[in-house]
Amino acid sequence: MPSCTGLKIRLALHGCTNRPFFHIIVTESRFKRNGRHLEQLGSFDPMPNYNNEKLASLNVKRIKYWLGVGATPTNLVSKILGLAGLLPIHPRTYLETRRRREGLLQETAVAESEEARLKEQS
Repeated sequence: MPSCTGLKIRLALHGCTNRPFFHIIVTESRFKRNGRHLEQLGSFDPMPNYNNEKLASLNVKRIKYWLGVGATPTNLVSKILGLAGLLPIHPRTYLETRRRREGLLQETAVAESEEARLKEQS
């Protein structure tokens, strides 16, 4: 078994052009992104489906094992694991949610003011 200090839980890119698909893998940090890996722990599909969902499948038992051994997840993997409830929610998730919410509020305010302006003109 490799030394536990350099283990990473990261995403390996698969799929084709304009249609990415990722495998969640355990590998040593010195290996390339799609190079050798020790084990595949799940998959992640970042393209929203018809319900606007991004799908992830996780082998929770093996992820807990590798986290216990000392593997460190990358930022994106820790965000996925945080949303799955295996890790604390990543702080970046809160920031992105806040920005999206503020953007939606601005869009609705602009739409309402535009609607009010059109009513005044008629």
